[in-house]
Amino acid sequence: MQKFVYICALLAIHGVLSAQTVSGSWYGHADVEMAGIHNNYLTELVLKQKGTRVEGIFGYYFRDKYQSFFIHGRYNPQTREITILNIPVTFYASTTTVNSVDCNTNFKGTLLLSRAGSTVRGALISDERYRYTCPEIKVSYALDKTDNETDSTISAGVASARIWKPQADDLVVDAVTAAAPVQPQPALPAPVAEKPAPDTALAAAPPAGPATVTPPADPAKEESKKIEESFARRKPIVNRILEVESDSLRLSFYDNGEIDGDSISVFVNNQVVLTHQGLAAKAFNLFLRLDSTRDINEISMYAENLGRIPPNTALMVLTDGKNRYEVFMSSSLSENATIQVKRKKPKSSLASTQQ
Repeated sequence: MQKFVYICALLAIHGVLSAQTVSGSWYGHADVEMAGIHNNYLTELVLKQKGTRVEGIFGYYFRDKYQSFFIHGRYNPQTREITILNIPVTFYASTTTVNSVDCNTNFKGTLLLSRAGSTVRGALISDERYRYTCPEIKVSYALDKTDNETDSTISAGVASARIWKPQADDLVVDAVTAAAPVQPQPALPAPVAEKPAPDTALAAAPPAGPATVTPPADPAKEESKKIEESFARRKPIVNRILEVESDSLRLSFYDNGEIDGDSISVFVNNQVVLTHQGLAAKAFNLFLRLDSTRDINEISMYAENLGRIPPNTALMVLTDGKNRYEVFMSSSLSENATIQVKRKKPKSSLASTQQ
């Protein structure tokens, strides 16, 4: 009996030690520690622990850009603290990521274990000299239990460039620009048509006027236009209304059930952002920044076909960096599956309103 208890104790200790590892894929939400409403960061951390050292990839999505960096740091098993130095993060007040500046920050976080799951909470802290210009950014990560490819992700990253983008099947969408109408392209200059000279050699040929030339049609634009027209004729069915914490979202679409050849288009605020996307067991991801000028943003799934087993169904997983929502969507040739997304108001904003 004593031997049995001893073995159980060893197994328990091993379980605790193995549970304290920070290796894995962590997905989270980052907020600037300042009053008012600001753009949030969606962030992910792919870590591999070797003793007290950690290495991996730090990535984040801000406004309309995703970028990531290789990182190295330290992990203290006694205090469960993670320290990663020199992480560049786009300045929170940047209106565009094209000519933005970076704040150099250090990440300090703590691993928290519970029955509900593992989390890492901490902050991106800038140098003391710039703490007013680049305020502290609070970060909360949750372990992605479905991702078992940590080593391969890090290995693939090491073989690529210093800064990399999402995979080829991922898409970054800005709801603000997606809702903007397509500007007409300038017409091509028309060539001057020459008339044959008349029979009378003495007669002068009249000046030739410009001929109207129709530019060749773009097959992709024509196809997109047909889908938009068909989408407008179908009835929108609101599956769910969600309140989210962030203005940036990650949408993952999977085939719901048997892989039967379903193909969809995705619309944001009635504007097509993606067409001819097949549904499979592996998700395709869409990174979306909400249009802050709207009280409600709509995300719709348009069925391009019904596959072998009607209707066209998908599982959409929406993550705002803090919460994860699973929505089952079903579209037919007469209905579009739609969800409505609202941004939660910060508590400080609610308090000031009540006063």
